[in-house]
Amino acid sequence: MAADAIDAAARISPLDRLDTRTRVVAAVLLVLALVSLRSWALLGAALIVGLLLTKLAGISTRQTIRRLMHVEGFLLILFVALPLLTRLPPFVEIGPLSLSLPGLERAVTLVLRISSAALVVLPLISGLTPIRLGHALGRLGLPARLVQVFLFAIRYIELLRAEARRLHDAMRLRGFVPGTNLHTMRSYGHFIGQLLVRAVERAERVNEAMRCRGFAGRFPLVTLERFGIVDIGAAGLACLLVGVALLMDRF
Repeated sequence: MAADAIDAAARISPLDRLDTRTRVVAAVLLVLALVSLRSWALLGAALIVGLLLTKLAGISTRQTIRRLMHVEGFLLILFVALPLLTRLPPFVEIGPLSLSLPGLERAVTLVLRISSAALVVLPLISGLTPIRLGHALGRLGLPARLVQVFLFAIRYIELLRAEARRLHDAMRLRGFVPGTNLHTMRSYGHFIGQLLVRAVERAERVNEAMRCRGFAGRFPLVTLERFGIVDIGAAGLACLLVGVALLMDRF
């Protein structure tokens, strides 16, 4: 038991020692600064900072690449489409294709911005549990109903997915084979309707259970986190990086 506790403590990254509010605010500040940068050199430096943060958070290179692939697939389409669709001179003629250099520059800028923002958000936000993130948003002063919707959605999306999986398995056991015909459309219509009915029934049961437990319309925000000197240092470093990057980009 003691060895397991020591191993678990050793796996805690330095970012996990920060207050969740510090991580959320720092991520928002850095992303807002990144989307306003125009210099490729500064955006390249931001990519390096993002990679350093992933290493600091203990995220392996394989995990980083796998998560970035979801973003880079869209960026590849953007990188190809913008030079072809932007009708601004000068143009580069490559056979029947006409490429716009300003469109290519915009595509490169957007790719660098989005990639660096993803690398910043990945270590700061993705390592947080949904409950921890929801409580941090509530402690930051977001509307209580918005926080409740977020917490409920995180909890019950998986339940609805499991319910949809059961309905789909039942359809397959009855020999349902999807196709491009009226029967398939009617079957999926019944599937969606049945899923909505079951979702409403489950919501009513959950509401009754919560009222029996004394739910008064809001969740208590219970946490052991405290804003300390380390958080002040991290917040100051984030503000310093944002200020320096914006000044260098403008001047």
